[in-house]
Amino acid sequence: MIDLRSDTVTRPTAAMRKAMAEAIVGDDVYQEDATVTLLERRAAEVTGKEAAVFLPTGTMGNTIGAKLHTEHGQEILCDSRSHIMNYELAMAAWFTGCLCRQIPTANGVLTWERIQREIRQVNPHSAPTGVIEIENTHNAGGGSVYPIETVNEICDGAHAIGLKVHMDGARVFNAAVALGRPVAEIVAKVDTVTFCLSKALGAPVGSMLAGTKADIARARLYRKRLGGGMRQAGVLAAAGLIALEESPKLLAADHANARWLAEQLNLIPGVQVDIAAVQTNIVFLDVAGTGKTSGELSALFKDRGLLINGPYPERMRIVTHFDADRHACEEAIAIIRSVLR
Repeated sequence: MIDLRSDTVTRPTAAMRKAMAEAIVGDDVYQEDATVTLLERRAAEVTGKEAAVFLPTGTMGNTIGAKLHTEHGQEILCDSRSHIMNYELAMAAWFTGCLCRQIPTANGVLTWERIQREIRQVNPHSAPTGVIEIENTHNAGGGSVYPIETVNEICDGAHAIGLKVHMDGARVFNAAVALGRPVAEIVAKVDTVTFCLSKALGAPVGSMLAGTKADIARARLYRKRLGGGMRQAGVLAAAGLIALEESPKLLAADHANARWLAEQLNLIPGVQVDIAAVQTNIVFLDVAGTGKTSGELSALFKDRGLLINGPYPERMRIVTHFDADRHACEEAIAIIRSVLR
């Protein structure tokens, strides 16, 4: 089965499994797990932040990131198709007590010019803005990448009026590869950033949240409240360390495979892909011209050995990863052609 539903479907590599088996562990709630501590130190170094904390999921990371910078009754400014708005079970409202004020964009990339129109100060009628959230790369935007200059302009504008910026950097390493710049430079001015070990980097589980020492100390308490206090978590952190050190160099191949798939898909009657929008490892294809819904096509592709998600009735999403090499992508195109023919 060729699985292009997401980069979350990767299996742990042999090196990850070996590291997990040999991990030095302790009780991480007491901060006595040496492997977790090492992973957190490396995550802080890679992001250029003072500290980092290991979390089970990116959703928990974004929830805590928003909570750190807000009070109940405020608003979170975010893109209308952002992950925190659409795919995290309303945790922003449930845990932070804040509403998300949605800002529509063409590709998920916000600008300071657009954001500042929506900022609300304390007044008798409106909930004040608490934090600005940006997503890099943007999942529903097709893996779109924020220019560093845009991130910096948003942060400078926000900080000038006393607001903080949280980055959902689930795939920020993909952004780094696309831009040819280090992660630390991309996130230098944001106040907190999450990134996933279990997406493009290929670890079996886990995400990181990085920021100031004071914020991360508070984040540990929020993690515990959310049920994320783990004990001998070094067996998971060991795989995360391998992912953090070894996987970024593999991402360029994922990007090349996504671009190749986009070009091949655009040659298939009934399928349309905006090739210029394919910046990283995500490809959205419009299947309206096939006369079938994305759900119907998903079922047909699955019968032939190909897994692709159809999150929208007329659009499907392909995500490349290191468990689906160029040969697998070639087979995927052959299956799609066969089904649509």
